[in-house]
Amino acid sequence: MTSVRETVAAVVGGRLGYEDGLDLLTVAPAAEVDPVLAGALFDATARLFRAGWQPAEVHRVVARRGDPAHAHLIADAVAAYLRGFKPRTVDPRWRAQADGLDARAWWGADEQYVGQVTRRRRADRVRLIDAFLSVLTVLATLPPLDVLIPPPGQVARPAPRNANAALLDRVRALLAKAESTTFPAEAEAYSAKAQELISRHSLEEALVEAGDARVTPYARRVGIDHPYESEKAALLASVAGANRCQVVWSPEFGFATLFGFDADMDAVELLHTSLLVQAHRAMARDEPPGGKAGRARLKTFRQSFLVGYAVRIGERLAEADRAALAGTADAAALLPVLASREVQVREARERAFPRTVRGRGLRVDSEEGWESGRTAADEATLA
Repeated sequence: MTSVRETVAAVVGGRLGYEDGLDLLTVAPAAEVDPVLAGALFDATARLFRAGWQPAEVHRVVARRGDPAHAHLIADAVAAYLRGFKPRTVDPRWRAQADGLDARAWWGADEQYVGQVTRRRRADRVRLIDAFLSVLTVLATLPPLDVLIPPPGQVARPAPRNANAALLDRVRALLAKAESTTFPAEAEAYSAKAQELISRHSLEEALVEAGDARVTPYARRVGIDHPYESEKAALLASVAGANRCQVVWSPEFGFATLFGFDADMDAVELLHTSLLVQAHRAMARDEPPGGKAGRARLKTFRQSFLVGYAVRIGERLAEADRAALAGTADAAALLPVLASREVQVREARERAFPRTVRGRGLRVDSEEGWESGRTAADEATLA
């Protein structure tokens, strides 16, 4: 006679039809089914966390590949995993992601978890078992990743120097003003100052750190959400390229891996986040009417807008960086340093992704969207 544990494993592994497995689990006693489902969920997520996955990444991929309503199970699994570790053994970045998911162990004993979820969410039991099987099936397909943020219990790499903390605070303040203003000229003024700060700081750090073997490029993963994720990834690539970083986009997982030196990656993440806010605001202002008849036109407008925006932002950032380099007194000494850092970043990317495929160019089907996106990019704050 097949046990509940064997049934769950057979469904997740594809050896038993999904509907057949769901039927078997539905009629089996809850006292037998519930602890197996809870254990399978918590064990699967723990395996992924030890294999390099971060809380927000698992949550995002489950929401993308399955039903977004099922992603609450991942938040609970994060909370269950954290219960086994003392706070001082949890990397602050890992903890911040858990807090962002509101991961709290609100339930009692794990063996009663499924029943408590049913009552807490007033869920139909069949649908809840279906949610567990759906999530477990997605988790089973995920491969190991490079460990960029150590999971709880592991020793983190030394935190980057905080020498640029004050500068980043100034840049954030400029970005907040740019995102709140409705006047393009005012946003452009904030843009010029913020980009000047970022470029000057990056060049100064490169010169100071030249020859220091302890300063090496690292990687970070940046989540890219629906909709228009490829266009948003293109914007990240434009910002990264102008700030001496490189990007590998993984659309199947909903994240891009960013390679570079810490100060440069800080700037890229700040810029990308703010520019997305500014892009969406400008796009909403300029887009044509939607509705049933104009839905296709609206979609092509938005896609073309974001492509045009990304291309023009990349051009502006590159121009600003060249101007900053030209205005540096030590430009001649900087050139070989920057060339060396570029090689180090490329080698870091190639070690992590020895086989990459260059993405196809993004289509532009709306000239109106393209021109509107480029115009918005000219008005955007580059901070």
